[in-house]
Amino acid sequence: MNDVARLAGVSIKTVSRVVNDEPGVHPATAERVLAAIDQLGFRRNLSARNLRRGSSTGTIGLVLEDVANPFYSGVTRAVEEISRLRGRQVITGSSDEDPARERELALEFCSRRVDGLLIVPAGLQHGYLVPEMRAGTPVVFLDRPAGDVVADTVLVDNIGGTIEAVSHLAAHGHRRIAFLGDAPDIFTANERLRGYREGCVRSGVGYQEDLVVMGPHDERSIAAALRRLGGFREPPTALVTGNNRITVYVLRALAGTVDRPALVGFDDFELADLLSPPVTVIAHDASALGKAAGDLLFARLDGDNSPPRRVVLPVRLVARGSGEVRA
Repeated sequence: MNDVARLAGVSIKTVSRVVNDEPGVHPATAERVLAAIDQLGFRRNLSARNLRRGSSTGTIGLVLEDVANPFYSGVTRAVEEISRLRGRQVITGSSDEDPARERELALEFCSRRVDGLLIVPAGLQHGYLVPEMRAGTPVVFLDRPAGDVVADTVLVDNIGGTIEAVSHLAAHGHRRIAFLGDAPDIFTANERLRGYREGCVRSGVGYQEDLVVMGPHDERSIAAALRRLGGFREPPTALVTGNNRITVYVLRALAGTVDRPALVGFDDFELADLLSPPVTVIAHDASALGKAAGDLLFARLDGDNSPPRRVVLPVRLVARGSGEVRA
């Protein structure tokens, strides 16, 4: 401020009034101060200013599994849009399914005094957030619930979605339906496995443990799993995949194969409708997930003190061809 005042030929008090948008400064003087700020390359520290005033820092923290995943990109975009309308910026970080990294990011955002936190949890222990929540920082969990704290949560209907996938395949005559899911300690993976089991029972095909392959997965492990399943005396005639990445790994492993099993994937993904055959999916709206979580967070910031809510968003089967192959 001393440097700006010297260059603009005004008092420090005048500089303070200009940068804090206070009245009582002649427009020509204010323009001279702003020009001096630009010339010196200074920027206002809005967070520091707001903290001094005891008001919002204008930021929201968002912790995701992987910002490169198209699904989470959709979530991020929705959170950014609702935050922009409310005058906030979003700070985002990827946990890479590492609980320690999740904790590090969340506490780093809290140290920066974000107005609120949105978290896709990687672990099951979130007691580290209790002091922040008691201090007034609202926290909303999305896609998965927290492990050991009670907080607002937005989920999708994982169980209902895989029940529908199995029922759809069974309706096309399939009786040996395999399930390829993510690591079972991940909430969504475990819920989708539960839905697969229930779907098998409801459809009368029976649950068969040897047709289940859980992760974590990469391209090589999926290819190996498909070779093993294909080597059975009665190989599965249909597959349910537990997320968009696993679906893509399966498609790569099956590329060039003439007699492909029927396939229904959980999560839609880009170009799924343009493949041959187009991929049938259990779709849910990533932007709706981000918006619902953002709405809950901003309701808390606006003073909503009602008990924590659990919102479950619907899913839908999009039939495109790969899941309609008859046994």
